[in-house]
Amino acid sequence: MKRRQFAKAAASGTLAAFAVSTGLSQKSKRSPELIDIHQHVNFLGRYNKALVDHQDRMGVTKTVLLPSGAMIARSSTNGGRANGLAARVYGTEASARLAKQYPDRFVYFCNEVPDKPEAVAELEKWLKRGALGIGESKFKLECDSAPMQKIYEVASEFEVPVLLHFEHKAYNTGFERFHKMLEKYPKVNFIGHAQTWWGNIDANHQQEVMYPKGPVKAGGLTDRYLADYPNMFADLSAGSGKNALSRDEKHAIGFLERHQDKICLGTDCADIEGQGDSCSGTGQIDNVRRFVKDEKVLTKILSGNAKKIIRLS
Repeated sequence: MKRRQFAKAAASGTLAAFAVSTGLSQKSKRSPELIDIHQHVNFLGRYNKALVDHQDRMGVTKTVLLPSGAMIARSSTNGGRANGLAARVYGTEASARLAKQYPDRFVYFCNEVPDKPEAVAELEKWLKRGALGIGESKFKLECDSAPMQKIYEVASEFEVPVLLHFEHKAYNTGFERFHKMLEKYPKVNFIGHAQTWWGNIDANHQQEVMYPKGPVKAGGLTDRYLADYPNMFADLSAGSGKNALSRDEKHAIGFLERHQDKICLGTDCADIEGQGDSCSGTGQIDNVRRFVKDEKVLTKILSGNAKKIIRLS
């Protein structure tokens, strides 16, 4: 089950014209490989063309598409209110279709509502068809519940990662117990994301606070999970990831250095600009480049770690 353009220009003027005509940004030219492990099809209604252009403007060379599960009303989907990852995101088939249209630029994960009876069969079907992981898993279930463990078992069998949205009292609850899953499923590379994941870089974190401000005291649960478990990784995406670095820049520099082998670039931004202050993904890419001065470490975070845990060709 394992699977693991830049064109030449004759002169600098030609190169600049090429960059403009293809939508490649200046960042793209500076960083020939930039892997975004967190984007969505139809994110808050964004059309595919806008998504493609958005990724170009950010300088992303390869994007991992994370689909939603089935549109059904269950307690795990908040009676259907959390369908589409609570953001109108389309399912696996739409992600697979876009990846097929742009095979050099997009790959995809698969997803399903974990307590849906057909969940395991659905995930296995897509993993056999070419999905490279499972997620974004964003359901109102405890992170160590029986339905979630069925998902981890599939991931273990196919040796693919699982990307989890941790949000206190909302999605993948029981974060303080997640170490038990890391121990029980050592063959699964887990990727942490969202408010509770990033809030817990701080040893003094108050769980009810989604976007904490101010200085960070190292040694929170997230810090320890990354340090203590070889199968735990981090997704820098969304406002929560951006806030985690921006709130305490001194801590951010040390955190990125300390966990340089565990952190992957993700954006998870729903805008259409792909640049400027309105794009949190661009802001996070800028953060990483500003805080990481060692080129080898920068390469790990912007692309190398993703290639290590996802079977990217």
